[in-house]
Amino acid sequence: MKAFLKNYRQSPRKVRLVANLIKGKKVSSAIAELDFLPKRAGLPIKKLLLSAVANATSMGIEKENLYIKELRVDKGIVMRRMMPAAMGSGHRINKRTSHINILLAEKMEMKKDKKEVKKETKENPIKETLAKVVKKVAKPKVKTKK
Repeated sequence: MKAFLKNYRQSPRKVRLVANLIKGKKVSSAIAELDFLPKRAGLPIKKLLLSAVANATSMGIEKENLYIKELRVDKGIVMRRMMPAAMGSGHRINKRTSHINILLAEKMEMKKDKKEVKKETKENPIKETLAKVVKKVAKPKVKTKK
């Protein structure tokens, strides 16, 4: 479940700001966050993420189980341009590009039944004694006057 975007015309430093926001999140929450992000790199990263999700669903993996395992922004080519400056000289301007790689992984959440949790607490005597001690400490004896 990979997707990549090469030679995106924005500097890697600016793109990494957006990439670090969604790294490690579930796909649905990352898409929602990218929708409302005021950065220019938000839209291409969202399109790249949707492309990676389409690659995963074509392999038979459900979208709900996916999360962003790796989102890497590397330096691309640098286009060098000249800007006229004073006294007939010129200053170089670097127009930087980025390579963006995204890797999705599947996360399966295991849910325990309530019955299994109760069995675990009954089998462990240390937990039971700790629970009794906490109850005694939490309920101090109050004397009432008649």
